[in-house]
Amino acid sequence: MMHSLKTAIGIHIPLPVSYDDAIARVTDALKQEGFGVLTEIDVQATLKKKLGVDFQRYVILGACNPPLAHRALQADPNVGLLLPCNVIVYETDENESMISIVDPLSMLGVIADPALEPIAEQAREKLERVAETLRG
Repeated sequence: MMHSLKTAIGIHIPLPVSYDDAIARVTDALKQEGFGVLTEIDVQATLKKKLGVDFQRYVILGACNPPLAHRALQADPNVGLLLPCNVIVYETDENESMISIVDPLSMLGVIADPALEPIAEQAREKLERVAETLRG
């Protein structure tokens, strides 16, 4: 089994489960940390409809932790450009999927506001626990 990988923009967790199971698992893990899924973009369907091209099963989930989002928006209303926290799930094989979770601290490079750092750190801690839950 592949191990998770951390990059400059996020955490990537390969799972030996189907695409649908991966979406259910990440949604449940997010809920455990107080995140709800506000948006769901079906990239495969969108690319088929708009461009007529075939693409793998791929979804972008917009996850939000309301208390953290509220604090961040109070600190700097422009942080809304970076919300919600994106989580992607895509199918790599019939029974393999990849989950990638954005690193909120890496996004702060876009908005250099020190007041946002502790909020982003707290969001990162929660999202890292989501990754731990997914790793099992």
